[in-house]
Amino acid sequence: MAENGGDKRVFGAHWAFVAFFAGVAGYHLVTLGTAAAVNHQFGDDDPVDLFAGPLLLLAFLPNLVLGLGPLLGSARFGTGPEADFGLRTRGRDVRIGLACGALALVVGFLLNLGEIAIFGGDEVSDSPLTDLPDVSGGNPVWLVAAALVLVIAVPVTEELLVRGALWNALVHHRVPPWVVLVLTSLVFAQLHGEATRTIALFGQGLVLGLARYYSGRTSASVIAHAANNLPPAVLLFTGH
Repeated sequence: MAENGGDKRVFGAHWAFVAFFAGVAGYHLVTLGTAAAVNHQFGDDDPVDLFAGPLLLLAFLPNLVLGLGPLLGSARFGTGPEADFGLRTRGRDVRIGLACGALALVVGFLLNLGEIAIFGGDEVSDSPLTDLPDVSGGNPVWLVAAALVLVIAVPVTEELLVRGALWNALVHHRVPPWVVLVLTSLVFAQLHGEATRTIALFGQGLVLGLARYYSGRTSASVIAHAANNLPPAVLLFTGH
C-alpha cells in the first residue's frame, strides 16, 4: 500500500518477505563468518579442546540472527513486533502453546521411531544437541546458558522468522491457511539442515504451526516451541 501520512506500512506485508529472506541470509553469513574465524584462529588444532565453553554459545549465534530481519522490518515498515506478530502473551496463548508443545514432542518422538524402524538407527542422525555436553568443557555454567538459549532465545527467533514474517507474508497474499501451515512447516524442517530428521521436524513444525493457526498469534507458537525444546534442554545435563 502507498504511504499515507504517518502510516509506516509502506510496502504492506511485502516487507515480511524481505525480512524473512534477510533473516535466512544473515543466518548463513554468520555461519560462514564464525566458521572462517574459528578455522583461522585455531588452524589444525581442535577448538573444542582450546576454547570449549564459549564455543557452546557460539554454535547458537547464527540461529539468533534469524529473528533480526523480522524485528527490524517490523520496526521500520510495520506497526511494531507486538502488533505485527502478537508477541504479548495472553492466557489463551499459554494454553494453546503448552498443548501444542506437548503434542509436538509426541509427534517428533513417534516419527523418529518410524524413521529408525524403516531406515535403521545408523541412517538416522542424532540431534546435534547430543554433542553439546562435550563442548561445554565440563563446566555446568555453559550448559545452563545453552539451555536458556535453547528454551527462550531459539524459539523466539525461529518463530519470528517462520511463523511470524513468512506466515504474515503468505497470509497477506491470500494463500489458503492450510497451505501456509504446510509451507511454513517445510521451511522450518529445511532450516535445521538435518536431512535424516526432516520428516520428524516437518511433523513437529505442523504442530507448532497449529498453535499460530488457532491463536492467530506468534506468541502461542513461541510457547509451543519452548515447551518442545524443554526436554532436550534438560537432557543436556545428563550427557545423553
